[in-house]
Amino acid sequence: MTHRSVPIEVSARHIHLSPEHLAALFGNNAALTVFKKISQPGQFAANEAVTILGSKGRLNLRVVGPARPETQVELSSTDAIFLGLKPALRVSGDLNNTSGCRLQGPAGKLELNHGVVVAQRHLHISPQEAHEFGLKHGDIISIKTESTRPVTFHNVYVRSRDGIDELSFMIDTDEANAAGLKGGEKAVIMDNL
Repeated sequence: MTHRSVPIEVSARHIHLSPEHLAALFGNNAALTVFKKISQPGQFAANEAVTILGSKGRLNLRVVGPARPETQVELSSTDAIFLGLKPALRVSGDLNNTSGCRLQGPAGKLELNHGVVVAQRHLHISPQEAHEFGLKHGDIISIKTESTRPVTFHNVYVRSRDGIDELSFMIDTDEANAAGLKGGEKAVIMDNL
């Protein structure tokens, strides 16, 4: 595999809500409204936000839409420490045996019994590009940033499926801060050794 350049995206704390939890927090017949579109097709940062309540603190979380089958809270490790939570490091969508939290919205509160994670760093890549790069869904790769503080990130999970059409290396705010990144910079997929 040759070295391939990919754009970096920084993902801040956010929440994906199920329709049931959207109604519980925002009221029956509530609908998410678009604040801005994000890179993955059909997804958007919503105008709506909820508050996550931990044993030590609280933070606001922007909702990312549209609604999903299951609610998922994505935090950085720093957010989790601030809140007094202990989320598992997981690939997005893998919510088995994860911790929960309390959530508060404008129309109500709820106790989430699971679904809080620190998202595993990952590469979004279309199946066609993955084939061209010599990759497949589920591969674990290393990616090196091109910045004033270059960092090589190991254990990067490859997400490749129909519907992904924009190449991006996704990291959280802790990882971005450690590498001096703001998003929009480039990184290089390293050869697997």
